[in-house]
Amino acid sequence: MKSKRNKKAIAIEYGQKSAPVVTAKAEGWSAEMIIEEAKKQGVYIAEDPELVEMLGHLELDTEIPEHLYVAVAVILSWAYWLQGITPDIK
Repeated sequence: MKSKRNKKAIAIEYGQKSAPVVTAKAEGWSAEMIIEEAKKQGVYIAEDPELVEMLGHLELDTEIPEHLYVAVAVILSWAYWLQGITPDIK
């Protein structure tokens, strides 16, 4: 089991731009705080250490690169499905 000191979190947002954007990232205690707040807000939490590592190299407010579209799309589609949401596809 990972300690909170090693915990990492990345928050992404999709809808305002053409690709998902990294909106927050943190490690350790700050990551735990992001995760706890997301849970309080009813935000879906996915655990994918490899994806977190790749997204962690991006700057905040940066669109994810094309090579990560499929991985992020799987997570977003699962989150939409869990919430009974159908994305507005243009």
